[in-house]
Amino acid sequence: MSMQETASTGNGTRRAVAAVCLAGVLALSLSGCAGLFVPAGEGEPAPTPSVSQTPGRVRAEQLQPGDLSTAPPATVPSSAPPPSAATRADCPSSGLVVDMGEVQAALGHRAVGLTLTNCGRKPYRVDGYPSVRVLDTQGEPLPVKVNPGSSYMGTDPGPKEIMLKPGKSLHSLLAWVSTATGGDLIEGDALEIAPAPGLEARTFPLQGSDVRLLDELNMTAWRTASPQ
Repeated sequence: MSMQETASTGNGTRRAVAAVCLAGVLALSLSGCAGLFVPAGEGEPAPTPSVSQTPGRVRAEQLQPGDLSTAPPATVPSSAPPPSAATRADCPSSGLVVDMGEVQAALGHRAVGLTLTNCGRKPYRVDGYPSVRVLDTQGEPLPVKVNPGSSYMGTDPGPKEIMLKPGKSLHSLLAWVSTATGGDLIEGDALEIAPAPGLEARTFPLQGSDVRLLDELNMTAWRTASPQ
């Protein structure tokens, strides 16, 4: 064999050995790094759930504004005395009566407090708003819009079912704009107010020209505390 062939063979052998060594080094490197790989989900904090856009509270049945219903009578031991009769002479047959306070004024805005009292013998579930209409001098309804919700004079947190026991009261705030520069205003003579649609209403005159101009009415839901 010639020296050239020997050199060629030696070079080939060295390249083969080098390739084997390189493969071994790579294998060792990979085997050494294998301990850094962690199976998905192990050693890591649990993923944060996505935020749902669905409201957290879903009602099976949407109660209509102004809903009032007689609560089922509570079981009373036979030895217990019956509830005392209503003392109000103006207590209607339903046992619910509404009152209106004095009109308050602030920067062209007007507001009046409404009170719902259980003057009867039975508890009621109240969930909603009063029923309000504006009347003219003939006692006929005027086309004045009545909105449930907040106003400049008070915040409405929305309706909430409340058990109104005999002798207890709830409150609502009725507000409107009353200024000659407030737009297309209607002059009303009185307010017809009922605890809820379909129940006995009472009529309250609007005293004074500065409160008789109305654009639209905004009222809060019946609540135990007076709206502010």
